[in-house]
Formats: sequence, structure tokens, C-alpha cells
Amino acid sequence: MSHAPARALRFITSTAAAAVLALATAGCNTTGNSTSASSGLNAQASVPPSASVAPRSEAEWRQSVDVWGERYRKDPADIQAAIAYARALRATDQRAQAVAVLQQASLRHPDSMPLLGAYGRALADAGQYKEALGVLGKAHTPDNPDWHILNAQGAVLDELGRHGEARKHYEAALKIMPGNAAVLSNLGLSYALTKDLKGAEMALREATGKPDASPRARQNLALVIGLQGRFAEAERIASADLPPAEAEANVRYLREMIVKQTTAKRQTRPLSLPSPDTGT
Repeated sequence: MSHAPARALRFITSTAAAAVLALATAGCNTTGNSTSASSGLNAQASVPPSASVAPRSEAEWRQSVDVWGERYRKDPADIQAAIAYARALRATDQRAQAVAVLQQASLRHPDSMPLLGAYGRALADAGQYKEALGVLGKAHTPDNPDWHILNAQGAVLDELGRHGEARKHYEAALKIMPGNAAVLSNLGLSYALTKDLKGAEMALREATGKPDASPRARQNLALVIGLQGRFAEAERIASADLPPAEAEANVRYLREMIVKQTTAKRQTRPLSLPSPDTGT
């Protein structure tokens, strides 16, 4: 799988941009998810924004880096600050620094599962998949599994080419959170990576039918349908509900991606598809 800069996918300010970039780069967005939109950050704010609310633009993410970075530097032992600061660093393509922050925080708090979960995702974001898998395994327990972590573990296993194991993790996550769009989207990509396009389409159709589905899930569905030769249907899905100029750009990138992936199929090479999403 190719790994275009995650920054491009995180700085999207519209669903159209998300759709275009997901198809254009076939890149890795290891932090994208269905988090709620930010209510906006005030440049003069003295109170950090909620760590559970995602900024929507590059400017807001950079402001989040400043706000949470200041709080973290004042108290490196603050778990919430470390997690939120690292999240903002990842979103601004400062992946190595995010790993360093969470590594230090996890040394201070080795038993904090939320911290370990964030650290594992940051490692995956930096391409350190084996290390990520080890850390994520400590971020929950068999008797109290966390579907977020199961989903992240599945995404990392897919990156490592262990697709059968990845699907078991997605299925376990879906038992806890039935019908979750993010997990279903990852499951669909996992099938696509092994060229099971029918299985991929089924999972992605279910994902896109959920109210919390991301724009990227729809674009992945369009790509999978296009790879099956149903180009008109794929283009309709890729351009649905978009302004004409953005719809045209989406379709153009879809066509380019289909050509690339079709060539890979003919040459029996692995498909170069968007990476599964480990979440934030």
C-alpha cells in the first residue's frame, strides 16, 4: 500500500475534498474517523478545547497544537494533554514528534489504556506497525475488549498483510458495536486488499448506509464498484451530492485509480488501496 502524507487527508475542510484526496492519493489516513465537528477554537482561548472534539481545518489543528502543546509542556504528566497534543501533531503531519510525546507519557503512565491506545495509533501512523501492534495489545484486555482498539488492531494487521487476522478483529469489534460504519469500511477495504471485490462491496454498502459513514467510505465503495467494471455506477457514487466542479474532479481521480488498480490486478500485483483507518 502506498502512504501519501496523512496531513493532506486531515486538513480537509469539505466532504468533497475528502473524497478527492482519498482517491487521488490512495494514501494512509490513520487518524480519520467519525468524530464530531469542532465548535471552533478561539485564537485567544485560555482553556484548551475538548480532546474529544476534532478541529475541522488546518488552522484549527495548528491552533490545537499550540494550545495543547503549551498545556503539555507545563505538565508532561497530564495524560489528557499528552493525548490531545499528540493527536494534533499527527493531524499536522508531525508524526515522529507525536510518537515521542506518547512514548514519554506511556513511560510515566504504563498502565493507562487510553494513553497506550493513542500511542499505538501514533506508531501505526508513523509506519511502525509491529511496534504498534504490541502496544495496542496492551491497550485493552480480553475480558474487557474495546472495539476502538480492536478496529485499530485490525487496521494494523491489514497493513502487515495479515488480512485474515485483521478481519477477525473487525468482526470482534462489530460484535461489540454492531453496524459501526468505520469498522465496516475497514472490513470492506480488507476484502478489497485480497481482491474479494464482492465481499468488499457488501461491507462498504452497509457502511455507507449508516448515518455516521465518512465520505471516504463512499469513495472506497465507488472504487470497488469501478474495479468490477461498473463504471457508470461508480461515477454516480463518486459524484453524488457534490458541486459540478468537485464532482468532475472526483470522477477524474476515480478513473485514474481504476486504471492503476486494474493494471495491478492483471499483473497479479497487490492492489494499492487507501489504508484502513486506525481512528484517533
